Amino acid sequence: MDELTLLIEEYLEYCECQKKLDSKTLKAYKIDLRQFLSVAENFRSYTEKDLIKCYISHLHKNYAPKTAKRKIASAKAFYHYLDYEDKISFNPFTKVNIHFREPQKLPKTIPSNTIEKFLSTLYSEKAQAKTEFQQRCIIRDIAVIELLFATGMRISELCGLHRKQLDLSNRTVLIWGKGAKERMIQIENTDVIKALTEYITCYTDKIEDNGWLFINRLGKKFSDQSVRWMINKYVKQAAISLHITPHMFRHSFATLLLESDVDIRYIQKLLGHSSITTTEIYTNVSMAKQKMILADRHPRNQMVVN
Repeated sequence: MDELTLLIEEYLEYCECQKKLDSKTLKAYKIDLRQFLSVAENFRSYTEKDLIKCYISHLHKNYAPKTAKRKIASAKAFYHYLDYEDKISFNPFTKVNIHFREPQKLPKTIPSNTIEKFLSTLYSEKAQAKTEFQQRCIIRDIAVIELLFATGMRISELCGLHRKQLDLSNRTVLIWGKGAKERMIQIENTDVIKALTEYITCYTDKIEDNGWLFINRLGKKFSDQSVRWMINKYVKQAAISLHITPHMFRHSFATLLLESDVDIRYIQKLLGHSSITTTEIYTNVSMAKQKMILADRHPRNQMVVN
């Protein structure tokens, strides 16, 4: 399968140099296609229909449906490239039915009162900071969380922000999302603007040195892991029992907007989803909330009829 190995390397180079895919997507493609190669080595030709069927069966046995779906998509995209570039005369994916039902998991959200408690803890810590270093760190942490919840952006998008993407005068942030897609989001909360302005003022020199918006204590780009560690720290200080992840702020942003009767298509644009189908999962969360309200608060449930 030396030929297939070379084709995979050529495809990955195409994804990096021409499609300009980000490093995380490229890493996933490399892992997925190497796993596919290990299965293909047991077949005489990489265009055999049975190879694709065997690979799909292998994935379903060894991975969760969501992971299997992604790995199949990686292989399918690779074969589409081969077909488009006339490197194969037959695309085996065209003759294989790969539709399957993926169990739907509702996105985990943070109740609004818990978010309020979390933010209150941050601001309280700022007021009680004993050293300038502690205060600087908390000022940054507040700006990170306020922007994360105000915009619903992904944690990778937030950590990848450059200073030039934030326009405090016009109260906007330009987000570079998946697939190099851009979206502009307004920041319409005075406290969020105040937190960002204070952070920029405090960190101006370090930000100008490297261009990233959020900086760690070493003056380098704030990482995804640093945000997770920071959230866990304040969750403990706030005595919140719920396990909170950065992505839950995004889920909460979308769900709370939906519960406030914001049109789902506006939410789709704010989140940067290509398809409305992706956004529609939040309607299921909203239905769960509706069920809880009707079960707990409907007046008929309080009536005793003899």
